[in-house]
Amino acid sequence: MKRLTIRARLTLVHGGLLLLAGTILLGVTYVLVDQRLRQPLNGIFARAQVVPTTPYGQLPSPGGAAEQVRVLIQETQDEAKRTALESLLTQGGLALLLISAVALGFGWLIAGRALQPLHQITGTARRIAAVGAAGRGLHERIALHGPQDEVKELADTFDLMLERLDRSFDGQRRFVANASHELRTPLALNRSLLEVAMSRPGAPAELRQLGETLLAVNERHERLIDGLLTLADSEQQVVDRTPVDLAEIAGHVLDQAAGTAEPTVRRWLAPAPTAGDPVLLERLTHNLVENAVRHNLPAGGEIEVSTGTVDGRVVLVVVNTGPVVPTYDIETIFQPFRRLRHERVAVRRPDDRAGAARGFGLGLSIVRAVAQAHGGAVHAQPRNGGGLVVTVTLPSLGAMVPAQPARVLPAATYG
Repeated sequence: MKRLTIRARLTLVHGGLLLLAGTILLGVTYVLVDQRLRQPLNGIFARAQVVPTTPYGQLPSPGGAAEQVRVLIQETQDEAKRTALESLLTQGGLALLLISAVALGFGWLIAGRALQPLHQITGTARRIAAVGAAGRGLHERIALHGPQDEVKELADTFDLMLERLDRSFDGQRRFVANASHELRTPLALNRSLLEVAMSRPGAPAELRQLGETLLAVNERHERLIDGLLTLADSEQQVVDRTPVDLAEIAGHVLDQAAGTAEPTVRRWLAPAPTAGDPVLLERLTHNLVENAVRHNLPAGGEIEVSTGTVDGRVVLVVVNTGPVVPTYDIETIFQPFRRLRHERVAVRRPDDRAGAARGFGLGLSIVRAVAQAHGGAVHAQPRNGGGLVVTVTLPSLGAMVPAQPARVLPAATYG
C-alpha cells in the first residue's frame, strides 16, 4: 500500500485537529444551550400554579387553569428548545464542515510552503544522483536562503558534504592524471634507450632478445598508463560532441582487428547515429572487441558485433563465446584492476610476451566510464553456453539535436 506524502499527512493532521476541536466545541455549546433553555421557565411554572387565570365571565376551577398554562408553557418550551438545538446542530455542523474544508485548503498550501526547502534539497540530490559517474555533478550546491532553522541547517550540512566529496573526487582525478603523465616520461626514455641499444651494429643475439623482452614489458606499462589516463579523462562529462555513426566506428575497429582476431567475427552494423567524442567512442568499441577476443575459446570461438537504434537509443552489442560466467561475477568485470577467475582459459598467442594477453582489468572500466560520460550505460549478461553479451546504449543523435541533420565522420577520422 502506497503511503501518503508528508504534505498530505500534514494537511490531514491539520484539518483533523481542527475538525476534532470544532466538534468538541459544538458539543459543549450544545450542552450549555440545552441547560440554559431550561432555567428561565422554571419560575414561570411556579407563578402559574399560584396565579390562576380564567376566561372572562367564568369562575376559575380549582387547579384547572394553572395546569393548562403549565402544559402550554411546557410545550412551548420544548418546541423552542428543540428548534434552537436543531438549528444549532444543523447550522453549526455546516459551518464546521465549511471551516474544515477551508482549513484543509490552507493546510495544504502551508504544508507545501513549509516543505518547499525539502523539495529543493531533494531536487538537488536527485540531479546529482542522476549523473551516474562517481564525483560528477558534485559541484552543484543547494544554497538555501531563509531563516536559520532546522531545514536551513540540513541544507547547509548537505552543501558541506557535497563540497568535501567534490574536493575528494577532484583530487583523485587530478592525482591519476598527473601520475599518468609523470610516469609516461621515464617509460618513453626507457623505450628510446632500449631501441638505441638494440639498433647498434654487432649487438649480440642475447642483447636483442633481452631488449625485446624489456620492450614488451615497457609497452605493457605504457598501455597501463594510457588506460589510467583514459579512465581519468572519461570520468568527465563530454561537452564538445561531434555527430558520429557508431556503425562506422565499429566497422573501423573490426577492420583493424581482422588481422589479429583468431575467433570468427560476424557483424551486423545498422546505422546508429549519435554524438560524442570520436576518440573515446572508438576506445570504447576497441576495448569491447579486444575483451571479446581475449576471453574467448582457444579454438572455434565466435564474436558477434551489431549496432542499431532501439526505442530511440543507439545500441552496440558485442557477443563472444568463452567460459561460463556466473551472474554474481558480472559486476566485477566493470571494476578497475579486477578480472574474472576464468581468465586462465584466455587465448595465449606466440607474440604475447610477459603476460601481455592478461590485460590490466581496465578495459571494461573504461567502457563504462566512456558510456556514462556520453549519457549512456553499459550492461553485461552471461551468454547461454558460455561467454558474455555486452550491450552499450547511448542517446541517439535525433534525441539530442533534433534540428541538426545526421552527419557521420569518415572512418579515417577515428584513427
